[in-house]
Amino acid sequence: MPDVSSNAPGVVRMRAALDVHKRTIVCASQPDDPRAGELRLQEIPNTERALRALIRRLGGAEGLVVCYEAGPCGYEPYRLLSEMGVACDIVAPALVPVAPGARVKTDRRDAKRLLVLHRAGALKFVHPPTPAQEGLRDLVRCREDLVCARRAARHRVAKQLLRHGHIFREGKKSWTKIHQAWVRRQRLADPLAQSALEHMLAHLDALDAQIAVLDHQLDKIAQREPWSDPVRWLSCFRGITTLTALALLAELGDFRRFGTARELMGFLGLTPSEYSSGEQRHRGHITLAGNTHARRLLIEAAWHYQHAPRVSQRIAAVQPHVPPDVAARAHSAQVRLHHRHRSLTGRGKRSTVTNVAVARELAGFIWAAMTRQPLRDPEVNAAA
Repeated sequence: MPDVSSNAPGVVRMRAALDVHKRTIVCASQPDDPRAGELRLQEIPNTERALRALIRRLGGAEGLVVCYEAGPCGYEPYRLLSEMGVACDIVAPALVPVAPGARVKTDRRDAKRLLVLHRAGALKFVHPPTPAQEGLRDLVRCREDLVCARRAARHRVAKQLLRHGHIFREGKKSWTKIHQAWVRRQRLADPLAQSALEHMLAHLDALDAQIAVLDHQLDKIAQREPWSDPVRWLSCFRGITTLTALALLAELGDFRRFGTARELMGFLGLTPSEYSSGEQRHRGHITLAGNTHARRLLIEAAWHYQHAPRVSQRIAAVQPHVPPDVAARAHSAQVRLHHRHRSLTGRGKRSTVTNVAVARELAGFIWAAMTRQPLRDPEVNAAA
């Protein structure tokens, strides 16, 4: 994540920090040279007209740099300011320095503090997604929400049957085809309870239909530009299906914005936390910072590397359509990560800890493949 804005003008005339809320915006502004003018605070409605008028009062877009914290209002202020030619930075809220003794928080104080930190270069910025990427991300997250709702609906159905003494004994796993057929055959003695069961099953059927429609729509999107090639490249890796690849692209965007693999690992929150002082070194659990959706997808994919390397039918069908170095990188990941999994497990590490470590290295392999880094292994180079 860059420390400075990539679209800041060469000569900064004025800086402004916005504290953006649903209905209001508090603006703190001051010339870049504090001797040229004092800090001004003003509150405006959160409308396009008011924001355009504010930029005119600040002297126009030339030489103006604006920043605001990422939040529930999304990227619309950024896109409007960019359309007007204003250099705009979106600040990562979790990385804004906070004084330990600060006990008073107001919108005006927040805007003023943001302006001071921006001038000092003490802020980290968020990479804004394109409208197409943001739309795809909304669609993928919509599917995740429906899957969570389906899981909850299934629990409600199963627990109601259990309360009435209906226990599935024809297998060990739930919601297989056999289990679903068994659920449909159940009849409760009380008519009101039976009515409740039928309503819950109807709700479950509606969720299944919605998820099926979304799966079909996402599969069509994965076959179109600009997503088709990156999806194929990611699908070469074990544990990453078309849907997972599309979700990773929606969450992470262009992998080239990460300068190194460690930057991507840190963005995903897969790096271990550390509290060291002097000669003492203390490392704890992973930081869990950054994008939770992409981190979950990689951790789920990492479970597949506990099995011996092999080329599945799905991977074999994709490999002819990807560059040879990407396919070689994916195979190298299988060999390396399987060995890593066995090594950590053999040293007594818990399976969950081992899997997170594998997911961290998997993120590095994916970054190298998506940014077309040169292969270092001579054998892999020869195979490519």
